[in-house]
Parts: sequence; structure tokens; C-alpha cells
Amino acid sequence: MASKKKNEKPGTPSITNRKARHEFTIEDSFEVGIVLTGTEVKSLRQGNAGFGDAFAYMKSGEVWLKDFYIKPFEQGSYNNHDPRRERKLLLKRDEIRKIDRAVAQKGATLVPLKLYFTRGLAKMELGLAKGKKKYDKRAGIAAKDEKRDLDRELKKARIGGF
Repeated sequence: MASKKKNEKPGTPSITNRKARHEFTIEDSFEVGIVLTGTEVKSLRQGNAGFGDAFAYMKSGEVWLKDFYIKPFEQGSYNNHDPRRERKLLLKRDEIRKIDRAVAQKGATLVPLKLYFTRGLAKMELGLAKGKKKYDKRAGIAAKDEKRDLDRELKKARIGGF
């Protein structure tokens, strides 16, 4: 069972972008805050979000999140939010400079990796990534299969199988 952080409420979900680690090589990651409305926070606490093709980009010295889907809150009225609106990400100035230099390089992009709550605040793990080639993806899948087969054989040997 996965261990929970001590500041995280027991019913608070964390949402992971599994596709990102398959499509990209993550070189560095940052913990960032997100500017949200009230109905977005309520919807996120229910686990109603999807990464889809979400990405982050630099605009006038700020980092913005685009195409991140947060389902409209069911009990929200006319105050409900636009599900795919652009959201500002909160980082320290030094981190923004580091990201700006890295994104200026060819092939580097910002990809959201995980969304979670810490001390009541919504946080996102943002990865500085480079795209994988098709053969890199195949090699990763082959390595996972090989590791799984090896673990299976070791388990059989421990249990007393053949």
C-alpha cells in the first residue's frame, strides 16, 4: 500500500500522469502551486481531473498550464469554471529562470507529472522533459518486461517452485 504524506488528508486523491513518463524522459522536476477557483478545488478533491495533452509554457516571465481538464463541480451553479481554462503556475523566480533557459533548448518542454494536495494547498509536480524516440519507448517497455519476468522467476525460486 502506498504511504501517505503526514500533511495529506486521508481522502484526498493524488492524480498521476502515467503517459508522461512513457512519452518523455524527465530531466528535472519542480513542485509548483496552481492558481485555482473554488469550484476547481472542490472538483479536484473529488479526483475529477485529467491530464490528457496538458503542457506548461512560458509567457511574459510566467509559467502557464494549458489543456489540463478539471471537470465542472456538480453542485456548482453559475459560479462554475471553464474546464480547460489556462491556469497560472506559481514558482520561485530562480526556478522560472532555470526553466526558461532549459526550454530555450531544442526539444525541451514542460509536462505536468502529478497533482496532489499538501497542507490544504493544491500542488503539481512539473517535469522538464525531452521527447523520447520510438525506439527509446520500445527499449523501456522491453526493460520493464525483462524486470517483471526476472521478479517472477525469483518469486518462484523463493516459494520453492521449479
